[in-house]
Amino acid sequence: MSAWTTHDIPPQSGKIALVTGATGGLGYETALALADAGADVILAGRNDGKGRAALQAIRATIPSARLHWETLDLASLASVEDFSKRIAERFPRVDTLVNNAGVMALPKRKTTSDGFEMQFGTNYLGHFALTARLLPLLRASDGARVVSLASLAHRRGRIDFDDLQGERLYKPGKAYCQSKLAMLMFAFELQRRSDANGWGLRSNAAHPGWALTDLIANGPDSDQLASCALYFSQAST
Repeated sequence: MSAWTTHDIPPQSGKIALVTGATGGLGYETALALADAGADVILAGRNDGKGRAALQAIRATIPSARLHWETLDLASLASVEDFSKRIAERFPRVDTLVNNAGVMALPKRKTTSDGFEMQFGTNYLGHFALTARLLPLLRASDGARVVSLASLAHRRGRIDFDDLQGERLYKPGKAYCQSKLAMLMFAFELQRRSDANGWGLRSNAAHPGWALTDLIANGPDSDQLASCALYFSQAST
């Protein structure tokens, strides 16, 4: 598997793929690779300007790319609902859903528009709601795949039901690890339910490794980043 590259992706012509957080970093590269393989790719993200720029950049590399942009804020369940309705109106199915978007180790506790701790609400709850709302379109596909971005940081995480939203004690790394553990558990449970109910889905979780993306720039400051690096490296051993 270590020799595998994006060139090994089988032809995706006729497939419809949806990638969250697709305006930069891993999401952008995922959308680029899927477009290069021939898929119709729906790029989703919060910033329209960045979204349009991502479309232009991919088309500059792959002139034949079939791309679509839709605004989605995973920190708002209303946005998730509205986005899902628009996708259902425009597309007959979704063959691949990549739950990629996320925030990491925010220095200060923030909340989503629905009042959830930002990392738990964005990384996990937003994607949970999105996948649930897109389930009819996923089931309409012949063997849909759902890929959820987890992390080896889950090894340092635990679901703190006594302080799930970090209201009593907020620690950036702790909240991040909890959110990624929740994503991993979600990936396993989605596969279990698919098998039990005959949905025909394949649910996978992925550890993306270390990558210099906006997730870092928009997350911890330099001192906290060093602390997070130590925290997460310990999680991988």
